[in-house]
Amino acid sequence: MTSRTPLSRRTLVGAAGLAATASPAAASAPEERPFRAADRRRSKRPNILFILGDDLGWADLSAYGSPHIRTPNLDRLARQGVRFTDAYSGSATCSPTRFSLYTGRFPGRTKGGLAEPIADKGVGLEPTHPTLASLLKGAGYSTALIGKWHCGFLPDYSPTRSGWDEFFGNFGGALEYYSKLGGDGEYDLYEGDATYKDLRYYTRILTERASDFVRRDHGDKPWLLNLNFTTPHWPWIADGDEEASAEVVRRIKAGDKRALWHQDGGSVEKYTEMVEDLDRSIGEVLKALKKSGQEEDTLVFFASDNGGERFSYNWPLTGNKGSLQEGGIRVPTIVRWPARLDGRQVSHVPVFTPDWTATLLEIAGARPDRAHPLDGTSLAGYLLRGERLPERDLFWRVRGERALRRGEWKYYRGKAGKDQLFRLTADAREQADLAAAEPARLASLRAAWEKTDAGLLPYPGGAS
Repeated sequence: MTSRTPLSRRTLVGAAGLAATASPAAASAPEERPFRAADRRRSKRPNILFILGDDLGWADLSAYGSPHIRTPNLDRLARQGVRFTDAYSGSATCSPTRFSLYTGRFPGRTKGGLAEPIADKGVGLEPTHPTLASLLKGAGYSTALIGKWHCGFLPDYSPTRSGWDEFFGNFGGALEYYSKLGGDGEYDLYEGDATYKDLRYYTRILTERASDFVRRDHGDKPWLLNLNFTTPHWPWIADGDEEASAEVVRRIKAGDKRALWHQDGGSVEKYTEMVEDLDRSIGEVLKALKKSGQEEDTLVFFASDNGGERFSYNWPLTGNKGSLQEGGIRVPTIVRWPARLDGRQVSHVPVFTPDWTATLLEIAGARPDRAHPLDGTSLAGYLLRGERLPERDLFWRVRGERALRRGEWKYYRGKAGKDQLFRLTADAREQADLAAAEPARLASLRAAWEKTDAGLLPYPGGAS
């Protein structure tokens, strides 16, 4: 990777090498410095609070340059830890990314991961497959998942069948925020495997549950909490929007299978309201964590499950959710662990979802399952000991698209079927195609993609 100038909250350079104006609130924040591992060697195994937003765009936080969305709590989290500019999701939609996080492997390693995203109730994350939760549980952790699961449906698939001691949330990919109805009209709020009735705004419920969990006395056991908000995923309903909620519910009950998509609803202003509510909610959970006395020894991770959609602010990236262009897979990512990481830092190292699985397992002292080798690389040496990460390939595959990043270079083939090559440090918008100028490099990256692809399951129906 090439050297870079330290970033401020006002000037967002990152791997793009491009300036993006941040919010006025962020302009006065002290400058970040390039990441450097702290010289603190001893700590106990951390609690892990792993927070996912849903369909949040790369620049939807004021810490990442949004000119109109204010996210003071996540900005504070970034100031207290490390902000990643070149972090990616494991895939371009909800459920494949969750497969890559829970298994630490490419979604295409498992049948359920081939769905983009899961809608068929006959597929899911097989309970026999080792997961982040089951491996940490085996290493002595208490485990819980609160919020969106989206890795299969009852009776065959559930977080409690895949290593989480506790589950409170929804099984499907989306639900109406008040009624908890899914796209087919089914009620989708569960505690364990039993329905749980609560018709308040969903984000409020998840925030309360998560705050209660971190305040709980866990004894001497460290814990893992996967906190998966549905915000700001459609439908575009903010806290207090009972009228909009009632209309979506009416359409669902009338048999409109696309009612939850809310394609005739929403606005930039409504989206902003939802993201700012997500920020306040995370702030409440972090406040509860601090009051519990566990903040120092808790690793907090925040990211989105994939790129943004419709109303997201992704500048300077091109593409949205569902695409392997940068806007579909590059996501805001923040890590804070006061006991081991210094604050006000920024990292430009390319990383993606399976890396975090490998990292958390190493930090927690849990061993991966040999029969299911990880596709991610642990970042523990980089984060905690200052080790240099070897150059490696980040790989993605979705139907009709392929991508591979190696260092600053990205190989991409979209649905038009044309091989393209971009140098992301100079061209984050993926507009200057260097395929003709760098044929050898293009061939090398394409061959690497095809070699990895050959080891994955084929898509049902044949061609990818």
